[in-house]
Amino acid sequence: MFGLNYAEITGWGKYAPPLLMTNDDMAKVVDTSDEWIFSRSGIRQRHYSHVSVGEMGWLAAERALAAAGIDAADIDLVVLGSTTPEEICPNTASFIKNQLGATKAAAFDLNSACTSWLYAMNVATDMIKAGSVKKAVVIGSERLSLAMDWSKRESCFLFGDGAGAVVIEATEQKLGLLSAHMSCVPDSRECLHLPSWGMSPKHMTGDIHVSLNFEGQEIFKSAVKGMADSIAEVLEREGLSASDIDLFIPHQANVRIIQSLAKRLDFPMEKVVVCIDEYANTSAAAIPLALCDALADDKVKPGMTILTASFGAGLTCGAGIIRWSDRVVPLGSCDAEIAPYEGTVFDLMKDSFNYYGVDAQHLLSK
Repeated sequence: MFGLNYAEITGWGKYAPPLLMTNDDMAKVVDTSDEWIFSRSGIRQRHYSHVSVGEMGWLAAERALAAAGIDAADIDLVVLGSTTPEEICPNTASFIKNQLGATKAAAFDLNSACTSWLYAMNVATDMIKAGSVKKAVVIGSERLSLAMDWSKRESCFLFGDGAGAVVIEATEQKLGLLSAHMSCVPDSRECLHLPSWGMSPKHMTGDIHVSLNFEGQEIFKSAVKGMADSIAEVLEREGLSASDIDLFIPHQANVRIIQSLAKRLDFPMEKVVVCIDEYANTSAAAIPLALCDALADDKVKPGMTILTASFGAGLTCGAGIIRWSDRVVPLGSCDAEIAPYEGTVFDLMKDSFNYYGVDAQHLLSK
């Protein structure tokens, strides 16, 4: 019946680039160490991609479709959440749609920084609830390695690349994203900022190189409060308390933020999915990557009530309550792959190192 649909998650897939930049690798490039990075962030390594956001997003979506047992031609909508599309016009979602063969699907990008996937999930779910689409692919894909300023030791280690995707389908059962709350902390844009990442004429001369502005203490404070407020909103809407939550999948930005939020909610860490040590902060890809890993690790059980929360530049914030279905095993698998990179991570990042004056010549493969 019109307006009574829910949007069940029926498929999931990810792509984690095989090239790793470990903390020890990072210490060869900037003045840092594994102990310094891990103690402040919980990060041990990050994946760096040699292919575009669109290609990563396509493979994650292919795997999600296979897990759902859905043909791409049956998809009505492809939504990409991303801060780092290789093109603004046309949108990158249209590239993914064409690569998938989703011939009848609409396609659009959504950028709210690290919250982009959660925002996109909310939008696509609401479209299904409204009856305008029946099947959608929601993707988070980021290549933030391109935006690292190697002269800033306090922030260059924080981010990694990757992609995750889910398929959502209309259902009359109370499943999927039941409630979501989106917000944006007022007057907080400058504390997390890529000032040269855009179309302003002042950025249109010569090669574009970006440098992240990152005010850690202000971000920490606003992120914890913003996510906690959004969580309180969605719990109230669903008549739930923290004790009713079976699993918490937060944005993977900093383990201290995750721990602080869990403590504020009186939520035990054994029920929290933490994979920042593996991926670092992958922005819009962080929650779908974590969800895929939780499913692979048998942490998601049939019928679970799952809480998710995110924050990003803006400062955008959001939270959602997901009711999982009875199925936690993919219906199928996908043989598609991305050809590996022929070289080391130092070869891949050579131009970026050179631009910021890092002498990494001795690190390059012969």
